[in-house]
Amino acid sequence: MDIDGLSEVAEMADVVWHEYFPCILTESQIDYMVDRFQSERAMREQVSEKGYRYAFIVDGDRRVGYTGISTSDGKLFISKLYLLKENRGKGYGSAALDMLFDLGREEGLSVAYLTVNKHNDIAIRTYGSKGFRTIQSIVTDIGEGFVMDDYVMEKVLRS
Repeated sequence: MDIDGLSEVAEMADVVWHEYFPCILTESQIDYMVDRFQSERAMREQVSEKGYRYAFIVDGDRRVGYTGISTSDGKLFISKLYLLKENRGKGYGSAALDMLFDLGREEGLSVAYLTVNKHNDIAIRTYGSKGFRTIQSIVTDIGEGFVMDDYVMEKVLRS
Protein backbone atom coordinates (compact mmCIF):
# COMPACT_ATOMS: atom_id res chain seq x y z
CA MET A 1 0.00 0.00 0.00
CA ASP A 2 1.15 3.50 -0.78
CA ILE A 3 2.11 5.37 2.37
CA ASP A 4 -0.53 7.99 1.49
CA GLY A 5 -3.25 5.35 2.01
CA LEU A 6 -2.27 4.91 5.64
CA SER A 7 -4.65 7.66 6.76
CA GLU A 8 -7.56 5.47 5.65
CA VAL A 9 -6.12 2.44 7.41
CA ALA A 10 -5.70 4.50 10.59
CA GLU A 11 -9.32 5.67 10.37
CA MET A 12 -10.48 2.07 10.14
CA ALA A 13 -8.17 1.08 13.01
CA ASP A 14 -9.74 3.69 15.28
CA VAL A 15 -13.22 2.32 14.52
CA VAL A 16 -12.22 -1.34 14.93
CA TRP A 17 -10.36 -0.84 18.19
CA HIS A 18 -13.17 1.16 19.79
CA GLU A 19 -15.84 -1.34 18.77
CA TYR A 20 -13.93 -4.54 19.61
CA PHE A 21 -11.67 -4.01 22.60
CA PRO A 22 -13.89 -2.44 25.31
CA CYS A 23 -14.65 -5.97 26.56
CA ILE A 24 -10.90 -6.55 27.09
CA LEU A 25 -9.25 -3.15 27.68
CA THR A 26 -10.19 0.14 29.31
CA GLU A 27 -11.19 3.04 27.08
CA SER A 28 -8.07 4.95 28.14
CA GLN A 29 -5.81 2.03 27.18
CA ILE A 30 -7.59 1.68 23.83
CA ASP A 31 -7.08 5.39 23.12
CA TYR A 32 -3.43 5.14 24.12
CA MET A 33 -2.76 2.02 22.03
CA VAL A 34 -4.55 3.42 18.97
CA ASP A 35 -2.44 6.57 19.18
CA ARG A 36 0.80 4.69 19.82
CA PHE A 37 0.41 1.76 17.38
CA GLN A 38 -2.56 2.32 15.06
CA SER A 39 -2.48 6.04 14.21
CA GLU A 40 -1.37 7.33 10.83
CA ARG A 41 1.78 8.75 12.45
CA ALA A 42 2.61 5.39 14.06
CA MET A 43 1.95 3.47 10.85
CA ARG A 44 4.12 5.82 8.80
CA GLU A 45 6.93 5.26 11.29
CA GLN A 46 6.43 1.48 11.16
CA VAL A 47 6.59 1.54 7.36
CA SER A 48 9.62 3.81 7.09
CA GLU A 49 11.65 2.48 10.03
CA LYS A 50 10.58 -1.14 10.44
CA GLY A 51 9.59 -2.19 6.93
CA TYR A 52 5.94 -2.80 7.74
CA ARG A 53 3.49 -3.38 4.91
CA TYR A 54 -0.20 -2.57 5.21
CA ALA A 55 -3.16 -3.71 3.13
CA PHE A 56 -6.90 -3.59 3.31
CA ILE A 57 -8.78 -6.87 3.46
CA VAL A 58 -11.39 -6.54 0.73
CA ASP A 59 -14.48 -8.28 -0.57
CA GLY A 60 -14.94 -7.01 -4.10
CA ASP A 61 -14.67 -3.25 -3.76
CA ARG A 62 -15.67 -3.23 -0.08
CA ARG A 63 -13.03 -2.84 2.63
CA VAL A 64 -13.79 -5.29 5.43
CA GLY A 65 -10.61 -4.97 7.51
CA TYR A 66 -6.87 -4.44 7.36
CA THR A 67 -3.57 -6.13 8.06
CA GLY A 68 -0.03 -5.04 8.81
CA ILE A 69 3.02 -7.29 8.52
CA SER A 70 6.79 -7.19 8.69
CA THR A 71 9.57 -9.70 8.18
CA SER A 72 12.86 -10.41 9.90
CA ASP A 73 15.13 -13.37 10.59
CA GLY A 74 13.21 -15.58 8.16
CA LYS A 75 9.90 -14.97 9.92
CA LEU A 76 6.66 -13.24 9.03
CA PHE A 77 5.31 -11.07 11.85
CA ILE A 78 1.55 -10.57 11.57
CA SER A 79 1.37 -7.37 13.56
CA LYS A 80 -2.20 -6.47 12.72
CA LEU A 81 -5.22 -8.33 11.41
CA TYR A 82 -8.50 -6.62 12.22
CA LEU A 83 -12.01 -6.74 10.79
CA LEU A 84 -14.88 -4.31 11.10
CA LYS A 85 -17.62 -5.63 13.38
CA GLU A 86 -20.10 -6.48 10.61
CA ASN A 87 -17.48 -8.59 8.82
CA ARG A 88 -16.41 -10.87 11.67
CA GLY A 89 -17.30 -14.54 11.61
CA LYS A 90 -17.64 -14.61 7.83
CA GLY A 91 -14.30 -16.19 6.94
CA TYR A 92 -12.45 -13.00 6.00
CA GLY A 93 -9.87 -13.36 8.77
CA SER A 94 -9.18 -16.97 7.87
CA ALA A 95 -8.84 -16.11 4.18
CA ALA A 96 -6.51 -13.21 5.02
CA LEU A 97 -4.34 -15.52 7.12
CA ASP A 98 -4.14 -18.02 4.24
CA MET A 99 -3.03 -15.23 1.90
CA LEU A 100 -0.40 -14.09 4.41
CA PHE A 101 0.86 -17.67 4.79
CA ASP A 102 1.17 -17.93 1.00
CA LEU A 103 3.01 -14.60 0.89
CA GLY A 104 5.40 -15.79 3.60
CA ARG A 105 6.10 -19.01 1.70
CA GLU A 106 6.64 -17.08 -1.55
CA GLU A 107 9.18 -14.91 0.26
CA GLY A 108 10.97 -18.00 1.60
CA LEU A 109 9.99 -17.42 5.23
CA SER A 110 9.86 -20.37 7.60
CA VAL A 111 7.49 -19.20 10.34
CA ALA A 112 4.57 -16.83 10.85
CA TYR A 113 4.06 -15.40 14.31
CA LEU A 114 1.88 -12.90 16.10
CA THR A 115 0.94 -11.63 19.52
CA VAL A 116 -2.61 -11.82 20.85
CA ASN A 117 -4.16 -10.53 24.07
CA LYS A 118 -4.55 -13.41 26.53
CA HIS A 119 -8.24 -12.54 26.97
CA ASN A 120 -9.05 -12.42 23.24
CA ASP A 121 -10.57 -15.91 23.22
CA ILE A 122 -12.15 -15.65 19.77
CA ALA A 123 -8.87 -14.69 18.09
CA ILE A 124 -6.93 -17.34 20.03
CA ARG A 125 -9.36 -20.03 18.86
CA THR A 126 -9.18 -18.77 15.28
CA TYR A 127 -5.38 -18.77 15.28
CA GLY A 128 -5.34 -22.25 16.81
CA SER A 129 -7.65 -23.55 14.09
CA LYS A 130 -5.21 -22.15 11.50
CA GLY A 131 -2.27 -24.10 12.96
CA PHE A 132 -0.77 -21.56 15.34
CA ARG A 133 0.51 -22.76 18.70
CA THR A 134 1.30 -20.72 21.77
CA ILE A 135 5.04 -20.56 22.34
CA GLN A 136 5.35 -17.85 24.99
CA SER A 137 3.43 -15.73 27.47
CA ILE A 138 4.63 -12.12 27.69
CA VAL A 139 3.78 -8.90 29.49
CA THR A 140 5.12 -5.80 27.76
CA ASP A 141 5.24 -2.37 29.37
CA ILE A 142 4.03 0.08 26.72
CA GLY A 143 4.23 3.22 28.85
CA GLU A 144 1.79 5.47 30.68
CA GLY A 145 1.14 2.65 33.17
CA PHE A 146 -0.23 0.29 30.50
CA VAL A 147 0.92 -3.22 29.60
CA MET A 148 0.16 -5.66 26.84
CA ASP A 149 -0.60 -9.08 28.35
CA ASP A 150 -0.14 -11.38 25.37
CA TYR A 151 0.58 -14.80 24.05
CA VAL A 152 3.11 -15.20 21.26
CA MET A 153 1.77 -17.72 18.77
CA GLU A 154 3.55 -19.19 15.77
CA LYS A 155 2.89 -21.40 12.79
CA VAL A 156 5.51 -23.19 10.73
CA LEU A 157 5.18 -22.24 7.07
CA ARG A 158 7.67 -24.73 5.70
CA SER A 159 9.80 -27.48 7.16
